[in-house]
Amino acid sequence: MASLGEAEQNRAMDPVTLTSERLLLRPVGPHDTDAVYEACQDPEIQRWTTIPSPYLREHADGFTEQMVPDGWADGSMFTFGVFLPAGGELAGMLGITMLSPGVGEIGFWTTKEHRGNGYITEAAVRASRWAFKDMAIDRVEWRAEVGNRGSRAVAERAGFTVEGVLRSGINNKGVRRDCWIGSLLPSDMRLPSTAPYLPAPQHA
Repeated sequence: MASLGEAEQNRAMDPVTLTSERLLLRPVGPHDTDAVYEACQDPEIQRWTTIPSPYLREHADGFTEQMVPDGWADGSMFTFGVFLPAGGELAGMLGITMLSPGVGEIGFWTTKEHRGNGYITEAAVRASRWAFKDMAIDRVEWRAEVGNRGSRAVAERAGFTVEGVLRSGINNKGVRRDCWIGSLLPSDMRLPSTAPYLPAPQHA
């Protein structure tokens, strides 16, 4: 359980903007609703993520106007739109949802026009580094339905270690499905942990 100080710190969390070599990562707002709505018409995003299907305008409104700002305000979910700085075009979405103190789960999707460019891998690395350095997170988990090889490729390129399969590990639109699970640790980026980590002996 988080201490009172941790809870107050989370409630006071202000949205942040991150940059990487090719990208701008910033929270989305009402002015991004059209771009989010259009991107989420892609059948691949609706199939492999937990967004509603069909994806209606009201879903995009709720996401940009309530879900994203509320997540930042209470420290439960840190969502970034992934944008190309030159033209401000939306290339994808990435979020880190807090599961427990020190543990967050990353999720992401890429617009169909920008797949294959490595943008979301770059964004995942940048956001994870921010989580380790600035948010006292010691483990970023990744989960994806077994068969979602695009998501797995992003995670592996970003440095995540795939740890196995969780039976009935996710619920996607009312159906429980097996999922892959992986993790990224501060040590994978040569960063210190906020809490000591004692790995199990390799022969255990």
